[in-house]
Amino acid sequence: MTAETISAAASGTWKLGDLTVNRIGFGAMRLPQTGEALVADAVPRDRDQAISVLRRAVELGVNHIDTAAFYFSPLRSANELINRALAPYPDDLVITTKVGQPRDPSGAWLPHATPEQLRGLVEENLRQLGRDHLDVVNLRIVGTGSIAERFGALAELREAGLIRHLGVSNVHPHHLAEAQAIAPVVCVQNMYGLGVRPDQDTFVRTCGEQDVAFVPFYAIAASGRQAGASDRDHPRILAVARAHGVGPAQVRIAWTLHRGPHVLAIPGTGDPDHLASNVAAGALRLSEEELALLDSVHHHSL
Repeated sequence: MTAETISAAASGTWKLGDLTVNRIGFGAMRLPQTGEALVADAVPRDRDQAISVLRRAVELGVNHIDTAAFYFSPLRSANELINRALAPYPDDLVITTKVGQPRDPSGAWLPHATPEQLRGLVEENLRQLGRDHLDVVNLRIVGTGSIAERFGALAELREAGLIRHLGVSNVHPHHLAEAQAIAPVVCVQNMYGLGVRPDQDTFVRTCGEQDVAFVPFYAIAASGRQAGASDRDHPRILAVARAHGVGPAQVRIAWTLHRGPHVLAIPGTGDPDHLASNVAAGALRLSEEELALLDSVHHHSL
């Protein structure tokens, strides 16, 4: 079986509320542009290529796509591409989006949305995706302050039927507890990966104990963040990759999935070959010895 034929189903499944998803999903952040994402002067990606990658992802069994209205380049919007490529949407497709800090039409970041502004941001995602409700909406925050008012506003939209399930993004453990006191939380989306934020290990375990999905971002890019993965990988990561005949990105994804059955991967790409490799990583099984070797890298920052 080659990487081009391995299904996302090989990664196993998890439930976001009542929605079952394969643990390998797809992140749309890099889809609208080439090079660095979330910058005002991003270079738009070829539209046909982006659409073909999305369709191929679904063919490979991906049924969890992570997006946001603020994922756009001068000519491309991730939500518009998803709508164009996949609508009418497959019944099992779960689209997760996030709101909190919007960008203006030029791409510049705006102040955090007020509770009153959040409804408009939710409706923006609904319009762009062509949906009458959003499957999962994450409240994305920056800082350590209270999220009660903003999360409460999203909880009201959930009660109104515009949102099915709620999550939180870029948060601390006390934010999760604060949100759970208001409404059920199905996922936490934080920066995390092999050698990235080992201080999150305890939080990852806590989420698992509470049956809350943990969805890491930048799991492949690591310190490269919006700029993408670098070509520098630790020799131990490269050794494990060679032993399995795969690339280091696949090892990073597989390591992430081994952190617990509640951990979901959302690697993103605009390259069809990278897409197939990322999905195939869900079938990669690492030995206890390999995991111990990688954990030693994780706890000594790359």
